[in-house]
Amino acid sequence: MEKLRIIRNDPWLEPYEKAFIEWHEQTKRKEAELSGTASLSDFASGYLYFGLHRCENQWCLREWAPNASSIYLIGTFNSWNEEEAYRMQPVGNGNWELNLDENQLKHGDLYALSMHWNGGSGKRIPAWAQRVVQDPDTHIFNAEVWAPPTSYEWKNKLFERSEEAPLIYEAHIGMAGEEERVHSYNEFRTDMLPRIKDAGYNVIQLMAIPEHPYYGSFGYHVSSFFAASSRFGTPDELKQLIDEAHGMGIAVIMDLIHSHAVKNELEGLGRYDGTRYQFFHEGNRGEHPSWDSLCFDYSKNEVLHFLLSNIKYWLEEYRFDGYRFDGVTSMLYFDHGLGTAFGGYDDYFSPNLDYEAVVYFKLANQLMHELKPRVLSIAEDVSGLPGLAAPLEDGGLGFDYRMSMGVPDYWIKLIKEKKDEEWEVGDIFHQMTAHRNDEKVVSYAESHDQALVGDKTIIFRLIDKEMYFSMRKDQPNLTVERGIALHKMIRLLTASCAGGAYLNFMGNEFGHPEWIDFPREGNHWSYRHARRLWSLADNYELRFHWLKDFDQEMIALIKKHELLTIPEIWKLWENKADQVLAYQRGSLLFVFNFNAHTSFTDYGIPMEASKFKVVLNTDAGHLGGYERFDDRITYYTIPSDANKASHQLRLYLPARSALVFEKEAFKQLH
Repeated sequence: MEKLRIIRNDPWLEPYEKAFIEWHEQTKRKEAELSGTASLSDFASGYLYFGLHRCENQWCLREWAPNASSIYLIGTFNSWNEEEAYRMQPVGNGNWELNLDENQLKHGDLYALSMHWNGGSGKRIPAWAQRVVQDPDTHIFNAEVWAPPTSYEWKNKLFERSEEAPLIYEAHIGMAGEEERVHSYNEFRTDMLPRIKDAGYNVIQLMAIPEHPYYGSFGYHVSSFFAASSRFGTPDELKQLIDEAHGMGIAVIMDLIHSHAVKNELEGLGRYDGTRYQFFHEGNRGEHPSWDSLCFDYSKNEVLHFLLSNIKYWLEEYRFDGYRFDGVTSMLYFDHGLGTAFGGYDDYFSPNLDYEAVVYFKLANQLMHELKPRVLSIAEDVSGLPGLAAPLEDGGLGFDYRMSMGVPDYWIKLIKEKKDEEWEVGDIFHQMTAHRNDEKVVSYAESHDQALVGDKTIIFRLIDKEMYFSMRKDQPNLTVERGIALHKMIRLLTASCAGGAYLNFMGNEFGHPEWIDFPREGNHWSYRHARRLWSLADNYELRFHWLKDFDQEMIALIKKHELLTIPEIWKLWENKADQVLAYQRGSLLFVFNFNAHTSFTDYGIPMEASKFKVVLNTDAGHLGGYERFDDRITYYTIPSDANKASHQLRLYLPARSALVFEKEAFKQLH
């Protein structure tokens, strides 16, 4: 029997081949158990059955609550009272059903369930509810009947994600505007989509879409998994946002939180039918020790039905183009990755690995790629489990990409602990390019994680308080100029070495000042830091627009040369003492001089006979540099010895700058 490709690609995995085979066999058994003679997609259609629906001339409500003894539908239509006409009936397997005449409910009615069980009762929002709203005065959440007279008519029905490498713009709807409030789907559509299009990104990653009771959770404590957050607007407004993004050629993915759920009982799934173990593990295994949340039980077929149906729902109903799966490490390991160093392969394949979560991921990725061949599936994982982003047919878990979470951590550590005079260019290059050759990664210098309160963005670490006083162009400041130079170099190095995809969090491209802090009791419920100050980037008297313009040129260059589709990155030169690094990817040559004080004249980079033209210069005047390099001329290599067997490209390298050259056709004269 031929070995799995994942083993052939990495012989060090051979001792663990049995684990990969067991994953595959368990997944196939579970798929057969779930879908029977139907398909996995048919199985994952629970959202069409459960929840509230129009069924011809009546309303149908169905829910799964195996421990319930009785359930009543309550709402504005019956003054929130339990009435026999609104009593649900058990129909077997823990399922309950209620059929109502069409005039008993109408669009806009608020509703909930009054759930009874042996020894208790409580109000619950239906688990499968597709619309949930919060009362602006009482702050109480309820489900809402969503049945507008006309359904949304999609304009870009045939959209498929481009085959370009993903250039991801991570965004949050509520904080995407400049005012101190929660912003809307419509505002994002009209104000942000043109910005993202002009910036050159081809994928938008939206945070905080499924409903969550606490705005400050950044959307990671989900309560209603099938309801788009109403604090940003209506379902149709979200659909229009996605539709218009598709019209611009931009794919839209969302953060998917299947690693845990909020503990709330009134709004969420906590003790939904009176038990903790309906959706979640009982005991300590059911609670995340760091997140104050509940952990799903992936061994239960009903839970798999709920989660896989949730995946299909957002792809089909809202036409999202994929997901960034949050908290993958937490799902994969019994200790949530909190007590494991992951220093070797034995750590990955130890008894700490949860096979039930592995099977879930393999089923989820199989389902997604069956539904949408061009779907984008990204794993947020810090462990580095081999095979996570390898194809299912190769023995992997099927993700298209994994987040390269070590890269931003590396930049933070470097900036915090070392003067840039001490930065080692060889180590930087290694950190940017260190990933498994058979797995693609999403590389990034910083995401929302690095901007949250208590942390600092890269620009704020570099410039700090000077951002408040010295960002005008007519205010010379060496600290600011150093920060701007390094900000451009860090992003260029990260993006140009990216292992298949690149990500930026909104506003970081222009060096958005300060941090993110959502309204909470500790800041007197202020929105001051839960917004984005686009006027800074648009003001040509300030330096911020230089960083925005640089990012735009960098992204355009990456797209034009299809840079991230080229796997090979060749290091041509590394000089630790000079802090000079040069590497080639495709037809582009990248030369970095991280030296803080020395500009080198006639600096030789060894290579084959070639000629080059400059295509990006971080020191260009229109990008906030000193214009110390001549971009206009063509640069030729020259022989470095009498035999003309080897050549050098001899350059002037300004301090704290990076140059990108395009290699041109060259006919060597003999």
